[in-house]
Amino acid sequence: MKPTSNIIHKLSTSFMALATAFTANTALAAGDDFVLEEIVVTAQKRSQNLQDVPSSVATLGGEKMSVLKSGGADIKFMSARVPSLYIETSFGRTFPRFYIRGLGNSDFDLNASQPVSLIYDEVVLENPILKGAPIFDLDRVEVLR
Repeated sequence: MKPTSNIIHKLSTSFMALATAFTANTALAAGDDFVLEEIVVTAQKRSQNLQDVPSSVATLGGEKMSVLKSGGADIKFMSARVPSLYIETSFGRTFPRFYIRGLGNSDFDLNASQPVSLIYDEVVLENPILKGAPIFDLDRVEVLR
């Protein structure tokens, strides 16, 4: 190959790359403005933007919750939708045991202290019997890790 054909090949490749970058840039500029959806978290007893909360938070709400409620899911559905949350039970819907990042209680005693708390309408549900409530009236779920 001649040195001039090498230069022509490099120039044509450069021009094609520039043309592709230019068309991608104009297509992006012509599109709609992208806006982040604001997620409001109330887990610390006040409404906060999710970006201002100093801990790791996972939220479920809106369309996802309505689909899950209409399907008749129980509280164990969150185990598949929230990272590092595992919910298990040996008794069907009752007595669920919660584990967040591997921390939980595998004791079946009803009086055992639970390291993972469940707060429902600002009421702490410490007893495992209370944690197996159906989710038909939940509007939003916030998991703080």
